[in-house]
Amino acid sequence: MVQPFGMGVALTGCGSATPAQVLSNDNLSQVVETSDEWIAERTGIRQRRLADPATALSQLAVAAAQSAISMAGLQSSDVDLIILATSSPDDLFGTAAKVQAELGATRAAAFDLTAACSGFVFGLVTAAQFIRTGAYQTVLLIGADMLSRWVDWGDRRTCVLFGDGAGAVVLQANEHDRLLGFELRSDGQLNQSLTLAYQPQPQSLTPDVQVTQGTYQPIAMDGREVYRFAVQRVPEVIEKALHRANCSIDQVDWLLLHQANQRILAAIAQRLKVPSEKVISNLADYGNTSAASIPLALDEAVRQGKVRPGDIIAASGFGAGLSWGATIFQWGR
Repeated sequence: MVQPFGMGVALTGCGSATPAQVLSNDNLSQVVETSDEWIAERTGIRQRRLADPATALSQLAVAAAQSAISMAGLQSSDVDLIILATSSPDDLFGTAAKVQAELGATRAAAFDLTAACSGFVFGLVTAAQFIRTGAYQTVLLIGADMLSRWVDWGDRRTCVLFGDGAGAVVLQANEHDRLLGFELRSDGQLNQSLTLAYQPQPQSLTPDVQVTQGTYQPIAMDGREVYRFAVQRVPEVIEKALHRANCSIDQVDWLLLHQANQRILAAIAQRLKVPSEKVISNLADYGNTSAASIPLALDEAVRQGKVRPGDIIAASGFGAGLSWGATIFQWGR
């Protein structure tokens, strides 16, 4: 692909971190009426990692980031920009700057990006633009979520799905552009299909002035609608990204999808005619970790030696918004 901007982009390091606590399906059956068989058959999930009350999102994000920076052969002081893709920050004003401080990345600007389970893909494209325009040389992208904070543990339709975790990648300016193509989409008309909504409570300040004081309600999801959306829209957006990359699906070494549901992964792969052995999945061990799921699965695959330098990866995130997107990239410099 001819590079139309100032510089190319390469993904040079990855890392991940998950909490120590493990909640298996059998354990979860003690909390809500369910079973290992029921969950595994419908989702492919066997267990998930959950943060304890003393663990902050920033801790997982920092641990994943340090691992990615180390793999890239860099120091924290080399990072120019930090993007934290999350929907569950420690502070509603943002957690990226806290991560920057804890990393000691003193030169880096930092901000949060919220696009739910699409956050990592949206963040990858955002990070690339800063490099391509020459604004920054090195960008740290972190996807991290602790949705256990916002799960109704009495609702078996949603509580079986989510886990906590973080994943990170380092993007650097490069002579050859390894981000081959992308496509991003949103459809707010489907917003109510997956929400973590604010619930206002009216409060009167004076007889003539009212405000709201409230909190966020647990995650609510129309599972059937989200399934239909993902199976239809994700193959389309991957095909568009492949077209922009001047690449065919046969040239793709790995299909790396947001780890939401094994049935969704299998249905998308089938529509794209991608054999199951090319589909990266660690859903059984971690559940749906939202913005962390793609970089977490990527890091495991790289460290296991499955993904090698030069491999072409089609990655797609999809979720609340509703939002979805795809990127086609080569791993390594």
